Amino acid sequence: MAKKPSRQARQPNDNLPRRYNSYSPKADLRDEHPDSLGVKPQPSRHLLRWVAVWLILILLAACLLIGIWDVRNISNAEKKMFGTGNVMSLINSGNLARDSSGMVNMLVAGYSVDDPGHSGANLTDSVMLISMNPTTHHGYMLSIPRDLYVKLGSNNCQSGYEYCKINEAYEDGGMPLLEQAVGTVLGINIQYYALVDYSAVKDITDAVGGINVTINSPDGRLYDPNRDYATHVPLVDLANGTHHLNGEQALDLSRARGDTGTLAYGSPQPIGFEQNDYQRTQDQRLIFAAIRQKMSWKLILNPAKNNAILNAVANNVRTNLQASDALPFFRSFNSIPSNQMQSLSLNKINGVTLVEGSDYDGSTQTPVAGIGEYSQIQSAINQLSQ
Repeated sequence: MAKKPSRQARQPNDNLPRRYNSYSPKADLRDEHPDSLGVKPQPSRHLLRWVAVWLILILLAACLLIGIWDVRNISNAEKKMFGTGNVMSLINSGNLARDSSGMVNMLVAGYSVDDPGHSGANLTDSVMLISMNPTTHHGYMLSIPRDLYVKLGSNNCQSGYEYCKINEAYEDGGMPLLEQAVGTVLGINIQYYALVDYSAVKDITDAVGGINVTINSPDGRLYDPNRDYATHVPLVDLANGTHHLNGEQALDLSRARGDTGTLAYGSPQPIGFEQNDYQRTQDQRLIFAAIRQKMSWKLILNPAKNNAILNAVANNVRTNLQASDALPFFRSFNSIPSNQMQSLSLNKINGVTLVEGSDYDGSTQTPVAGIGEYSQIQSAINQLSQ
């Protein structure tokens, strides 16, 4: 009988998967070409940590550089405007002074002392009150006619009379006398003032990149044929609609009132300036509101742009605001929505005529109730403050 072949004894680990040792060619292939076996290399955690650290350092360095740039710009402007370059005085701000109605009041007066060819340079041809309530976030801009006939005293009026035009007040007694005169007419306490020259409008408008204004004249356009001394073109020639103005154009619009006294015989006549100075003050408020819309925190804190803005303000504005008041004032003014900041003229508020033309001491403006009678005006102002 044939002998069956003997079955080889099975090893204990024959059923387990075969494992390659560290010298296996396949193991070497895996090490040298991991992608060929479907395994992607992982970046070192150490490398990722260093990349993150460097990114953070670069970001901090950029923030520090911008901060230093901002501080330098702000410090230089603060020194010009307030006499101190200590930025901490801006940061350590306090509360703004208010009147009994909770309103913060600033008198803004414009004069042409920086225009050597302009007669009467110290007469404030623009007088405007900015009144705002930082708590209720409402306020108004109110233009006071430059020809308003008020009592300044015989020692202050150039005519020697007790009464004269309000635009003489600054020339005769500085901003304190002008503040007193306006406060008496309106029946309010004025805490702050800003004296602004012609260049302020031009320089600030250019610094914010120009402004947009919308003309809405009953005559379809505003046209003042009087010439701009710099550009030799009409001061204003704007059809109804929205226009983008540069600094020179904004300044011209703020000055234009359709004066025919300086025009040569046969010259084109003004259009849209029947209200004369009332139209001019309306345009001034329009420009002021347009600049206000551009004055965002994003713009103010941008060191690449804020230097021009800060210098434009510091070089052309004189104020009794303290450095510690500047930041709260801007914050409060900037927080009021545009539809809550009314634009008004003293001649008519809420449909009621309060001031009218008169012939006292030439062409002047007097209260409808009579010279020195301000109760009707003060009642209207009190309602605005509610």
